[in-house]
Amino acid sequence: MACIHTYGCQQNVADSEKIKGYLHLAGFDFTDNAEDADLILFNTCAIREHAEDRVFGNVGALKNIKRRHPSVTIALCGCMMEQKVVADRIYKSYPFVNLVFGTHAISRFPELFYNQLVNGRRIFDTCDDNAIYEDVPTLRDKQFKGWLPVMYGCDNFCSYCIVPYVRGRERSRSSEAVIAEARAMIEAGYKEITLLGQNVNSYGKGLDEDITFSELLRRIDAIEGDYILRFMTSHPKDCTHELIDTIAESKHISKHLHLPFQSGSSKILKAMNRRYTREKYLSIIDYAKSKIPDVSLTSDIIVGFPGETYEDFCETLSLIKEVEFISLFTFIYSRRPGTPAAELPDVVTEEEKGKWFTELLKTQEEIAAGRCKSMVGSTERVLVEEINEKNGLLSCRTSGNIIVEVQADDSLIGTFQNVRITEARNWILRGEVI
Repeated sequence: MACIHTYGCQQNVADSEKIKGYLHLAGFDFTDNAEDADLILFNTCAIREHAEDRVFGNVGALKNIKRRHPSVTIALCGCMMEQKVVADRIYKSYPFVNLVFGTHAISRFPELFYNQLVNGRRIFDTCDDNAIYEDVPTLRDKQFKGWLPVMYGCDNFCSYCIVPYVRGRERSRSSEAVIAEARAMIEAGYKEITLLGQNVNSYGKGLDEDITFSELLRRIDAIEGDYILRFMTSHPKDCTHELIDTIAESKHISKHLHLPFQSGSSKILKAMNRRYTREKYLSIIDYAKSKIPDVSLTSDIIVGFPGETYEDFCETLSLIKEVEFISLFTFIYSRRPGTPAAELPDVVTEEEKGKWFTELLKTQEEIAAGRCKSMVGSTERVLVEEINEKNGLLSCRTSGNIIVEVQADDSLIGTFQNVRITEARNWILRGEVI
């Protein structure tokens, strides 16, 4: 039995699905109870300090399990393990951890795991390997929604971000491999496919073929079937009119664009090394709204970046009011050692940043509530995803990535349904199946 716990982003989830694929071929079943497991594996995230602290705390708690079950293998992988300071800390302070490997070593997992079992020695493998390995088995967590990585790594080097240092430089899978995997998923009955990359708009880098992300989307969209195609994450500096036109003209691509802007202040954007301005970002949004009238927009925001003033923060507030996002992923700046921003002076107190953060959430809540209220009475095509255990309703999602809850039989899970919107709440909608 294997117990796999994944922290962080969708790319980590996709990586864990590959590890599960290997283990499934080796005859493993899976459990959520670490006490029952022969292998306990944490796939870790390094994007924020809080995420790392959670991992260290949870790894420490495994010491007692190892004491009770000496034969259990404890493994750590993912972005945290690509940081030498973290790997060294694990080696010195957590002697009960048997196997450590980074994001570049997933294709070697069977070999590493086997060698650890046979030799009984601790193995630490965080060597860089930028090759892309195809035909890696994948055991997906859901039978009708799936992640499909199209590229790995990042070349943007935003001053606050650790990702290029732990995920490596950008490299793309061949379009033939991506399209073949997408077709196989569609033929297997997948209703939602999400293309993944740290910056999907850069797809095509390093390939012998001349292809853009927009062209890749068109080729997948041309595959017959009843499905919806999503992608994330896009970088504004690479979000072209061609990409927006492709979404507008497509049959299967979601009319939803996740486009992180991080700050509404051009001064702060420059300090972040984002390579676009507030004006450039808004021009992209204006074009998207003109080409896709019903487009839904989501974004990421960092509050309290070093050097940010309240006036800069107010520019962020004014931008979200102008764009009217349906939802936001919001974070207070987290210092990441090894990034340029970690060396910048930061004079704003955490208490003050917390006040800004609260103001941001309140503003976005009002915008989202208004957007949801405007949808009452409309009919939406949704994918029924799961049961909400708290209230017993079925949780569904529109093409625009808005959650709708309905009272219906759970046999509808994994199907598309038409739903009439009857009620609006702050972040979600309620409706009835037609």
